[in-house]
Amino acid sequence: MSMIEPYKHKVQYYETDQMGIVHHSNYIRWFEEARTDLMEQMGMGYEEMEKRGIMSPVLSVEADYLRMVHFGSIVTVNAFIKEYNGIKMTIVYEVVDSKTEMVHCRGLTKHCFINEAGKPVSLKQSCLEFHDMFAKGLCDYKNQQ
Repeated sequence: MSMIEPYKHKVQYYETDQMGIVHHSNYIRWFEEARTDLMEQMGMGYEEMEKRGIMSPVLSVEADYLRMVHFGSIVTVNAFIKEYNGIKMTIVYEVVDSKTEMVHCRGLTKHCFINEAGKPVSLKQSCLEFHDMFAKGLCDYKNQQ
């Protein structure tokens, strides 16, 4: 697998309030966009996962807002797999201003894996390709620390 490129996003007008400041709910959307992009770059995205009958709902989300982001800004959303055990996964995010390189938000999402009936799934047993992909992502993150 080649080096993962961070996800880039240009702030749109509809994402801001009257003062041109990004509404806090949009950071959570950016986390999802970055997570989707990360999985696709790793080799298999949500579409492939769902074709195989596996879903990965969000169990919880956290965001620490450090600085405001404004309309027209370009941000980089870095996403990394911080924890993974075959059944649950935690992904961490940093929203960084592309010009100043200052961190504007940090957050995380926690996920599990379920089948179409809503029952928990172990990727180690049900889909080794996804298990190996997420395990490698976890190793890559740990090696960067």
